[in-house]
Amino acid sequence: MINQDTIVALASPSGAGAIAIIRLSGNEAITLASLVFESVSGKDLAKQKTHTIHLGHIVDEGKIYDQVLLSIFKNPNSYTGEDIIEISCHGSTFIQQQIIQLLLRKGAKMAQPGEFTFRAFLNGKLDLSQAEAVADLISSDNEASHQIAMQQMRGGFSNEIAHLRQELLNFASLIELELDFAEEDVEFADRTQFRELLSRIEFVLKRLIDSFAVGNVIKNGIPVAIVGEPNVGKSTLLNALLNEERAIVSEIAGTTRDTIEDELVIGGIGFRFIDTAGIRETKDVVESIGIKKTFEKIEQAQVVLLLVDSSQLNSEKLPNVRIEIEKIRNKFPVKPLVIVLNKVDTLSVDKLNEYISQLTDEKMETENRKLITISAKQKTGIDELKNTLLSFVNTGALRNNETIVTNTRHYDSLIKSLEEIQKVQFGLNTNISSDLMAIDIKQALYYFGEITGEVTNDELLGNIFANFCIGK
Repeated sequence: MINQDTIVALASPSGAGAIAIIRLSGNEAITLASLVFESVSGKDLAKQKTHTIHLGHIVDEGKIYDQVLLSIFKNPNSYTGEDIIEISCHGSTFIQQQIIQLLLRKGAKMAQPGEFTFRAFLNGKLDLSQAEAVADLISSDNEASHQIAMQQMRGGFSNEIAHLRQELLNFASLIELELDFAEEDVEFADRTQFRELLSRIEFVLKRLIDSFAVGNVIKNGIPVAIVGEPNVGKSTLLNALLNEERAIVSEIAGTTRDTIEDELVIGGIGFRFIDTAGIRETKDVVESIGIKKTFEKIEQAQVVLLLVDSSQLNSEKLPNVRIEIEKIRNKFPVKPLVIVLNKVDTLSVDKLNEYISQLTDEKMETENRKLITISAKQKTGIDELKNTLLSFVNTGALRNNETIVTNTRHYDSLIKSLEEIQKVQFGLNTNISSDLMAIDIKQALYYFGEITGEVTNDELLGNIFANFCIGK
């Protein structure tokens, strides 16, 4: 499967910049670079040591393209496990393209998306889960997703899976050995130890599967819907959270006709805030579409902020607010709901306390139901709101540096592995024959292997590496 071509690509972001990096990888990388590079000290690249940097010029037929720094990484001590050359040139897009086109003319091939990392996987420099972590690391945009990607790239997840797989493989070998001596009716695999191993594997698999609930929202950001009647300050709150004028603010009801989304990192966790259209009865067709989208966004959100204009509250409106709270609670009983009393700067302390007492009781204030007072316009109470949102995220595993699953493919393989392990446990408890038990063990080993790449196919690899950027 290993392509023998020497590949080239821009490894730094496309566009103009101070510096650009052009990467070559393959058996002929050093030879091709020697054809276009002239060292200022007259050094022969082929004779230079690995992990060294050299100053010189990119030259072809007497034409100087640029003065560059050229780095050499010789196999097998390189990212791909092949010879790698990295050319650091000036960041002009014209210079970048000129050098790449020159190397293509000399015999290099343009790299495909993820081909450098693909070669690292094929050459045993990374397993498949580590290779996928490279893409996650590049796309990480907050501390938590970065931490998880780094842990996976260092092999934390794959090492745990590989260790369990090896232990299971050892017992599988003993079970297979029993099949060779079926007529003698002997047991080479200690059933008590086997039960203990299966229980331990089941425990680890369940922990990893459960971690996906946290890992998935950390990787993709936690969607938070800001809902409420028109003109209660939803857009003002979004602007206060983001500390910029992101949404249009107007005293005219129904200004927000569509959902507005933006992201904010709180405590290392990414949150996607969705400012929705105000919920009210309306004959405006466009506004009606916006209100319909509001309910769709509540469905998709992980957390709901119900914004209430406290300056407009009175004995007549309070029951309506409680009805609105009950509607959300009944439709989404598990979903965290934060009741946010806005514009509290316009109220007296006594009046505010009265409203709070009427909107909270033993049903209203629970672990997943909170009430917070803010003034979005004055930006007071915003920090408390952020801390409340953070409290809904179980960051315990993250703080304890535990393995967290973020990849849907891994999650699917773990689910299937657990199903097969439970089949083996059932077979063991019902004294099923060794040959039938061996089939279930092989299936569990297969799904373990899918995660680390010991079991692969071209379609799987194609799907994974197609999502990489060119140059990585």
